[in-house]
Amino acid sequence: MAQIKVEFRYFTGVRENIFRNVRLMGSWNPDGSHSDKWRTVAMKPFLADDGCQAFKAEVAFQDNQVGQEFSWGILLDVPGRANIWGIMTEYGALESAAMHRTFTLENKPMVESYWLTHCRRLGANKHYSDPAAKPGILFSVWAPHAKSVETVIAADDSGGYIYNDGKGVKKAYPMTRDDQGIWTTDPAEPDFADFHDWRGCAYMFKITREDGSVAYRTDLYSRSQAGTGSVDPAEAEWSGLSSDLEGTKSCSLVLDPEIVAPRYSSKGISEDEWPDGREFWAHEFNPNRPLPTRAEDMVIYEMHVDGLWAEHEGPGTFEDAMNMLDYLVDLGINTIELLPISEFDGESGWGYGTSHYYAVTRGKSGRNQFKHFVRACHQHGIAVIMDVVYNHYTPNSERAEWMYDSTSHEHNMYYMYYGQPDDYPDMPEGGYFDNMSTGYLPNMADEMVRKMMIGSAVTMAMEFHIDGFRMDLTQALHSFNVLHYDGRHVPEANEAGIRFMREWVRTLRLFKPFVVLLAEDHSGWNAMTHPQSIGGIGFDAIWWSEWYHQLIGDATGDKSKARLLHNAGYGTNDPLNLSLFGQILLNSPSRVVYHESHDEAGNSQNSARTMMVAVNNMLFDNTRPWAEARCRVVAALTILSAGTPMFFMGEEVAAVKPYRYDDFLNFREDYQAMRESTGAHMFRFYQDLIRLRISSSAFRSPSLEILYTHNKDRIIAFSRTWGQQEFAVVASLNNNAFPDGYDLTHDFFRGKNWVEALNSDADIYGGFEVYNPDEIECPDGKFKPRIPACGVIVFVKTN
Repeated sequence: MAQIKVEFRYFTGVRENIFRNVRLMGSWNPDGSHSDKWRTVAMKPFLADDGCQAFKAEVAFQDNQVGQEFSWGILLDVPGRANIWGIMTEYGALESAAMHRTFTLENKPMVESYWLTHCRRLGANKHYSDPAAKPGILFSVWAPHAKSVETVIAADDSGGYIYNDGKGVKKAYPMTRDDQGIWTTDPAEPDFADFHDWRGCAYMFKITREDGSVAYRTDLYSRSQAGTGSVDPAEAEWSGLSSDLEGTKSCSLVLDPEIVAPRYSSKGISEDEWPDGREFWAHEFNPNRPLPTRAEDMVIYEMHVDGLWAEHEGPGTFEDAMNMLDYLVDLGINTIELLPISEFDGESGWGYGTSHYYAVTRGKSGRNQFKHFVRACHQHGIAVIMDVVYNHYTPNSERAEWMYDSTSHEHNMYYMYYGQPDDYPDMPEGGYFDNMSTGYLPNMADEMVRKMMIGSAVTMAMEFHIDGFRMDLTQALHSFNVLHYDGRHVPEANEAGIRFMREWVRTLRLFKPFVVLLAEDHSGWNAMTHPQSIGGIGFDAIWWSEWYHQLIGDATGDKSKARLLHNAGYGTNDPLNLSLFGQILLNSPSRVVYHESHDEAGNSQNSARTMMVAVNNMLFDNTRPWAEARCRVVAALTILSAGTPMFFMGEEVAAVKPYRYDDFLNFREDYQAMRESTGAHMFRFYQDLIRLRISSSAFRSPSLEILYTHNKDRIIAFSRTWGQQEFAVVASLNNNAFPDGYDLTHDFFRGKNWVEALNSDADIYGGFEVYNPDEIECPDGKFKPRIPACGVIVFVKTN
């Protein structure tokens, strides 16, 4: 009986050689016939033509099996873990979570391949025709509906832009399509022999779409876009300078991902170029300042690089961010969470609308300076979390995702479209999905689209050494999707989003087991933080806005919320709903809690900086002490909770100016200068508060018990314990002190002695010095400490 040979190939798409003992598993027996008992075959490593680790194995099948469907997968080892399943992509119907590949045996030799990531499968990449030779360049793009595709190179005087009529093109290279709709240039083309010659080259893809129309499209796997300005030459007069050109509409640039360019600063170039990134990262960590690797160990400082104070014109840069690091080390935080930094519309902004997921916007000084920033953070003992947006693209995505290779809505492949345009009379766009974001839902039902986004996160984790990610508005992926036509729910859209999140989480954890994954989710769906082994998604923690609404104040004035700071800000001594807030405290584990974020610092309706909320926007010299006192209370409730604490930049120095998405550049504040002036007391308080949190395992544990609440007296007390460590936190938003003591009798205190570990009313914080100078003994559980007005005291057990 004749045999048919099938070669199986497993491509990783990353340079790091982290996979070992890779094995092929499949539904066949040793004779090459179908079997329900899967067979295991060792795979041989080889260097793929993208220069990355890959593996292959050959299996001989009996020719009487032609027409039979077979399933296969990969088993592998990674450092510290063995027998990990290596297929991350789910297979079959959207409600299925099966992870294997299938093929039907044909009567000819076959090749079955799986790309773990597309990090270097698409875009402008190095190509190794011979592993021992220097690499050439290969351009590739996914355009399954295109009639033809060319890689077009921009003229030297183009300014990084090619017009829709082809003006600005210097040369074009034909591309060839494979059976998956991927077009590639000819690696044998002499011009492509040396990748080094192409560094900095500006290019686009000229796509003849299925209706014959021609469109110039950027490379969605671009590592950098040419433009750093805000002008779209198709819409407005343009100077011809790349500094004025809108990045999302400009040409893509060829960059060498292995090379790290020098660090640039106002003082000039400080270092030489690193030809190999491994050398650049060689001294990345400081053994005296280890990075946090668990969400509960983090104290997160939310930073928007564009909005940092800068002596130069324009938005802040990564250099400005690096100049903040000594200040942040003094503050004591150990994690920075960055607003999105991937390419987006405009010269500056918040970044919540990505066009190119692999490109770090050059407006912040680009990918190389970002690497310098991450390395500098790690050298200072600070982890870096990156905010990523997958629920929509940039609204104006012409030349990026929108109608990339087709003018047909049903073939608008980067967007999810339900049915046919004829299903929606007079509204052909009715088949797209709205999800309460600012754009249509991406096509999460397509593996190629999911892998574009997943691969970008892997790139950030592996190439840029990012420590974690915060996924924006995840309920827009798993719950909120409705048809644009009539608002009807279509389960398939939400199921596709759920599949994407599962694949994203498991792929990142394969490459980086201790990556910290956060989700901004307001749905209350508990599965978000449940392990995938029991049907969950697998995030570490939820970015929890409910905490803000209860602690500070819901922007809509929702009376069902406690709105503690907002109501305290009126200056009366009316009751506050501390009992409700106590229930919120109990639910803080596995959540990121914050008393200020970018959304609520003046951007959302009726919101403001906490200093302004604390006195109902009536901040004067005589009200400032009250504003600071109340802000110290809410900061302590956040940082001493059982959640992962976070606050927006500037809170630590009592910033007061509004932070809005459309005019933040007009309201920037110099936090480092404020530390020495109006923010000195608050900075000192944050220092001591953060130090207490990080140094005490009790405050990093999930253990929390409400000991006392009194709405009329506006007091709450709770315990934080772990092992031998025991703390009691007593907080008051009462405008009057209790200098003669306040009865907090509880069994928790019985037989224990207590002293102050932190008192927000201390003189060094600008307080009025109501404190407990002596140890408090509680043989019978009676605990009666003195409590300051609008203050918080942390007591520690001494016996």
